[in-house]
Amino acid sequence: MAHKTVAIARYEKPLDSVQKVINDCHGLDHLPAAARVFIKPNIVFWTKTCAFPKWGVITTSRVIEDVVITLKEWGIDDITIGEGIVADPKDRETPAHAFRTLGYETLKKRYGIKCINIMERPFRRVDLGDGVSLKINDDILASDFLIDIPVLKSHNQTVVSLGMKNLKGTIDIASRKKCHNADRLKDLHFHISRIADPMPPGLTIIDGIYSLERGPGFDGRMRRSNLLIASADLLSADLVGARVLGHEPSAVKHLAIAAARAGRPLDLSDIEIIGEKIEDVASYHQYDFEYECNDQGEMPTALSRQGLAGLYYRKFDDTMCTYCSALNGLILTAIRQAWQGEAWNQVEVLTGKVMEPSTGMNATLLIGQCMYRKNKDHPAIQKMFAAKGCPPDPQDIVEALNKAGIAADAALFEQVDSLPGFFMSRYEGNPEFDEAFYQIE
Repeated sequence: MAHKTVAIARYEKPLDSVQKVINDCHGLDHLPAAARVFIKPNIVFWTKTCAFPKWGVITTSRVIEDVVITLKEWGIDDITIGEGIVADPKDRETPAHAFRTLGYETLKKRYGIKCINIMERPFRRVDLGDGVSLKINDDILASDFLIDIPVLKSHNQTVVSLGMKNLKGTIDIASRKKCHNADRLKDLHFHISRIADPMPPGLTIIDGIYSLERGPGFDGRMRRSNLLIASADLLSADLVGARVLGHEPSAVKHLAIAAARAGRPLDLSDIEIIGEKIEDVASYHQYDFEYECNDQGEMPTALSRQGLAGLYYRKFDDTMCTYCSALNGLILTAIRQAWQGEAWNQVEVLTGKVMEPSTGMNATLLIGQCMYRKNKDHPAIQKMFAAKGCPPDPQDIVEALNKAGIAADAALFEQVDSLPGFFMSRYEGNPEFDEAFYQIE
């Protein structure tokens, strides 16, 4: 059996550590001369109003620059960095602000690279087989070589978010929503397992200088892990990355699907590890908050332990798309702050695309257009309060909560762009969490 090669290295020194892990996995051995190279970082979320979400959430600028320098040393001049940041697709300033703040504009001037917001560029519809198609950014499809640089993170819907999942950021908004569909066979995991199929050959470098527990966002637990994982084979990099995060690849649905299609084992028996041993660097990263259901209601365990009662906030599923997911944590925070010690009157909150109302609830909140369309006429609903948008307007969510008897603070939703700063402040003054990794001098 032909073995794939994956390199694992400790991050110790700028440029040297990145070049070591690339050389160890022979990651550029198949880089064509004069290739058009596309670099795909991970910038899952951005806000202009506060300290940006960074450690373990966003690819470090340090690794990006080291890769650009390495490509230039290999004689590559046509280099594009491209990302489709989660935001209003009509918003041009937020992605531009992200690129400036992360130093990509400096890289343009210093090395002559291009930097693109995918949402401003053309998309091409690609048939992924079995009746499934997605619209993928044309620039990446037209490239000769792809360098995929995700962050080493766990994920509350997909267990891990690594190289394969990072490519979801190259598709258009409609396709992203389509991935989170209600088809239990051709679901989110099915789509992620196929996104890499039409991509050019390349190299995956998992940036684990910082890693993230309970990702993908800024409300997870950030860690300084000082790891780099690289391979010329995307699936192999992800299989090893999952094990480093403490998760068996068989428990990661999109990896299991991709491996089955490729005829690959999930036990890593066809992978040669170069450098650090997995068992020496692996550290379990919890991928989601715990939920529980008891006679007081269904909700995250943290809220249950606080004593909240009369609330049924069911565990979200993989049909809830990125845009509603961004509001989910905020809704739970608003509910937590609204708690005054007196049980609510059997209030149920439904999200995603497949949930249905329970009997015996006095009030049902439908969050998002998909939930509203599915359940607006459901006979089990006694009183319905809906935030119908796609994504729903935060003020509509506040109004629905208030009408259901949960006195949510509207100011919290008005300051949503400042919320990342609250989570970032936990790491202030800790020398392990260094701003310099996200700056280009």
